[in-house]
Amino acid sequence: MSSVPDVSVVIPTRGRPDLVTRAVRGALAQTLENIEVIVVVDGPDEATRTMLATIGDARLQVVELPESGGAPNARNVGVRMARAPWTAMLDDDDEWLTHKLAAQVDVAGRARVPLPIVASRLVNRTPRGEFVIPRRLPAADEPLSEYLTVRRGLFHGDGFIQTSTIMAPTELLRRVPFDPSVPRMQELDWTLRALAHDDVDLVFADEPLVIWHQDEDRPRISLSSPWNAQLEWLRRSRPLLTPRAYAAVTMSVVSSMAAHTRSPRVFRTLLREARRHGRPGPLDYVTFLQVWLIPPQLRRSVRDLVLKRRGQPATAGPRVADGAGVSAS
Repeated sequence: MSSVPDVSVVIPTRGRPDLVTRAVRGALAQTLENIEVIVVVDGPDEATRTMLATIGDARLQVVELPESGGAPNARNVGVRMARAPWTAMLDDDDEWLTHKLAAQVDVAGRARVPLPIVASRLVNRTPRGEFVIPRRLPAADEPLSEYLTVRRGLFHGDGFIQTSTIMAPTELLRRVPFDPSVPRMQELDWTLRALAHDDVDLVFADEPLVIWHQDEDRPRISLSSPWNAQLEWLRRSRPLLTPRAYAAVTMSVVSSMAAHTRSPRVFRTLLREARRHGRPGPLDYVTFLQVWLIPPQLRRSVRDLVLKRRGQPATAGPRVADGAGVSAS
């Protein structure tokens, strides 16, 4: 095996020793064996350190940060340690199919740009069932900011990218680091900023290669982040989005974070923001109203039901690595 790995895997974690151990074992069981796995523990965490020490594989490195700086900072630390020309991101509560990295390396080899971001479809596993997203891949002439954000259904869009699907040149991840100040949609923020470079493009492996666990009994940043911080991020990111995409994010993502306030003032603020700086379509207005009027739990249940019926149901039980079990508001 070469002394220089083909792919570096970066896994940020904190306080979830069982989950990160599952993720690590799945990464180490990849059919592409010449890899390194870098776990960045986001602050002192004896339980995680102790459990990872039981994994006897020289390809695993564990670094424990002296204090917590958040997942984006931990990812950046891992990228700086990476020795491979490619780095793949893996969240500690997600899992990879055994051939995930091999499939993405193959796609990367056929890319037509110097620095391709290689993503994939995934299996979205929820307490109510599972389905494959994104429902389609981007069209050749489609603005990628619109592909990733604009809805074509009341409870879902067609495009999607998630952190654990991303493999990118290590050079690019160092040039464009993750932003620790972004409260939600960190992978979208990173992707949009990376795509602003002329030598970068987004390409996809067509098959689902990741299991994305959407367990609703675990704390999730997307459910607790302040809406006004997300709006500030959106305003900073406006040059990276088409007006159509800007309106879509305002009226779906930011609105879903703000709807719990039930504030007429906030309702008007977001509607005005979308109309002033974006170009809302009819479905954006319907989405905006349902986000404000329908309780979140009911919204999620209906969304999952719709996606299971209209999308690509993941009923085959994708094969995951031995030892591993394996957009929208």
